[in-house]
Amino acid sequence: MRDPFLVVEGVRVPRFLYGTAWKETDTQRLTELAMEQGFRGIDTANQRKHYDEAAVGRAVAQSIARGIVARDDLFLQTKFTFRDGQDHRLPYDPGAPIAVQVEQSFVSSLQHLGTQTIDSYVLHGPSHRTGWVADDAAAWRAMESIHAGGRARILGVSNVSLEQLQALCREADVPPRFVQNRCYASRGWDRSVREFCAANGIVYQGFSLLTANRSAMARPELARIAERHGRTLAQVIFRFALDVGMVALTGTTAVDHMRDDFDVFNFQFDRVEVDQIERLATR
Repeated sequence: MRDPFLVVEGVRVPRFLYGTAWKETDTQRLTELAMEQGFRGIDTANQRKHYDEAAVGRAVAQSIARGIVARDDLFLQTKFTFRDGQDHRLPYDPGAPIAVQVEQSFVSSLQHLGTQTIDSYVLHGPSHRTGWVADDAAAWRAMESIHAGGRARILGVSNVSLEQLQALCREADVPPRFVQNRCYASRGWDRSVREFCAANGIVYQGFSLLTANRSAMARPELARIAERHGRTLAQVIFRFALDVGMVALTGTTAVDHMRDDFDVFNFQFDRVEVDQIERLATR
């Protein structure tokens, strides 16, 4: 797998996305830096608690103005976040029906990002940790309406369990084409969700691939694989993610790490090595 892009519903999707969470006052600078280093997929959310979506939009505008990128070259992904996941800086009227909240949040995202179309619009987790309830269904129906109007090219869901994903897929008129989850080696790299995605034409996006897996990265077998290929431990994790079919997210703030991320397309593991990393959780 050396091609840094895949195609989903006719949309060109980078296999590496730059995640903009938790950047605060550095959001614009780091997002611009990521695009300068070659990132063409940007992940954000209209959730001021953890993201500064407006700063992402300023970074995009500056990068386009400077000739670094063209809008058509960018994959922009943002999210609708329920009230419980927000702080007081809400992008919608919390007293409005869920469908209205989704529409208000989406319009705000378009304004923040300076675009007329969002490439991927993601439900930022169901409203409860377990189950798929009426509010979740209402949000998804509103997202389907946005998709039907051509303002969102692809729909997705994040922070979702297998049971919730199955419920969504049973009910949806427009099924999700992305699932974005935190991916733990200690939980089999979210294997059950990944298997469901693979069987149902859904692309799995893995985030916190490094921060959630510090103990796995300390394993001697991982160090041996890294040494054999002359790569860093981070590159080993990201290469593994690509080899098992994930789109990988990185939120690095270091320019040398941004460059290292793209070097993962210049090598590949054999099946034995992939299986070794897959099995880290069972040892």
